[in-house]
Amino acid sequence: MQAALDNRHPQPDAVLCLRDIGKAYGPVQVLSQINVDIRPGEVLALLGENGAGKSTLSSIIAGVVQPDAGGSMTWQGQPYAPASPGAALGVGIGLIHQEIRLLAQLSIAENIFVGRLPMRFGRVDREYIEAQAQIQLQRLGLNVPASRKVEGLSVAAQQLVEIAKALTLKARLLILDEPTAALGGEETELLFQQVERLKAEGVSFIYISHRLEEIARIADRILVLRDGRQIALHASAQVPVRELVEQMVGRSLERIFPTLHAPKEHVMLQVKDLSCREFALHGIDFSVRAGEVFGIAGVVGAGRTELVRAIAGAAEDIQGHLQLDGQVRRLRTPCEAIQAGVVLVPEDRKQQGVVVEHRIEDNLVYGNTDLLDKSGWVIPSRLREFAQTAVARLGVKGAPQQRISSLSGGNQQKVIIAKWLARNPKVFILDEPTRGIDVGARAAIYEVIADLAAKGMAVIVVSSDLDEVLGLSHRVMVMSRGRQMGILARGEATPVSVMEMATA
Repeated sequence: MQAALDNRHPQPDAVLCLRDIGKAYGPVQVLSQINVDIRPGEVLALLGENGAGKSTLSSIIAGVVQPDAGGSMTWQGQPYAPASPGAALGVGIGLIHQEIRLLAQLSIAENIFVGRLPMRFGRVDREYIEAQAQIQLQRLGLNVPASRKVEGLSVAAQQLVEIAKALTLKARLLILDEPTAALGGEETELLFQQVERLKAEGVSFIYISHRLEEIARIADRILVLRDGRQIALHASAQVPVRELVEQMVGRSLERIFPTLHAPKEHVMLQVKDLSCREFALHGIDFSVRAGEVFGIAGVVGAGRTELVRAIAGAAEDIQGHLQLDGQVRRLRTPCEAIQAGVVLVPEDRKQQGVVVEHRIEDNLVYGNTDLLDKSGWVIPSRLREFAQTAVARLGVKGAPQQRISSLSGGNQQKVIIAKWLARNPKVFILDEPTRGIDVGARAAIYEVIADLAAKGMAVIVVSSDLDEVLGLSHRVMVMSRGRQMGILARGEATPVSVMEMATA
């Protein structure tokens, strides 16, 4: 199943050949001796933990980063050394980033041709760009007019617009970086259908994902990286997930999910007949005990995120009752919720959880200034001490003075958790806690979640990853279209039982 790593002789039908590709930043070698070929119309999955070298390798292929001397690349049989992303696109290689970079106020056609808008009689030739954009949208099965604004499109549709942008440049190799990180099951399947369609036309893909269950579905072969080195090149994508995980992290994983201890009898959070017109929620009724991990499952649009935002004080027209530690509370704002002991780690950490260009220590104190000084003044020595304690408590791999943007996704998530853990909250809510985080870092986050429950907190976990919800939770509530469909005990909650409720 595993091909030889020394793949130095190009295959006759390869479109892209990499030989001894490496990259170092000063004394740090981030990529070493990568040898791989990519064939026409195939999907090569690129797997590895954060920091394994996936992004560096993708950036080299896409012309964002220049490789070290000593290696070589060929594209369609010719020497290939792109000096910029534009040069890579010029020969047919495009990189679709995890973070969608469309301009919401421009039309789909304008986004597809931005930076290269054709002119006619001194004006943008809208008729031409809309006609050309529409051809690519139809090719991808996206039935929307190219003249409409990007604003309001679903994440899946925006992802297809990004792909359409590359296709207008006649891209023959697309690098997809975590394309399904923000997608649900139906949207993911739609994307896969379009990938299959493009494969049939001879377009090749490098597919980066932390969702290992997708790989067997979409990939033809698998390249595994660890610590910048090529660990395995599988001739087939039909590889057991556990084998891939062990190759990625370099150790045997007997258990991905931690052991859960029995929760206490004391009910920490009681939600009774909660409804919210703003978030289209109706008749939600559940309780979470101290020391319990309570999972919330459902397909995209089920209302999971809206529910936890309402509980965390981010809704204005909540109806019903909420009891916190035995007391009836009405949490009108996130600030009131935080002060009462209800905290939320949001699903979009970069937009809502951290200020990425600020330091770790600054992010840790946002929302916690009252813990440092009741007057609101932040004394640098106290800030430093507070940050060092918080970083050490969660094992964040980074100094308090580092910018958040320099951290991996897993460590960014740990910073957010550390910030709220400093308040010793009663209810700890985590919305998509491992989105965009590699397998090794996921295991660390899972241990943190289990530890929060062990400390006596009521923990609520929302996740699009069904295995994650089932593996972490004592009980699982299933939602559909803003309504509660049922609550399943750990032994009753299976993928089949949950999906039957979620799609009812």
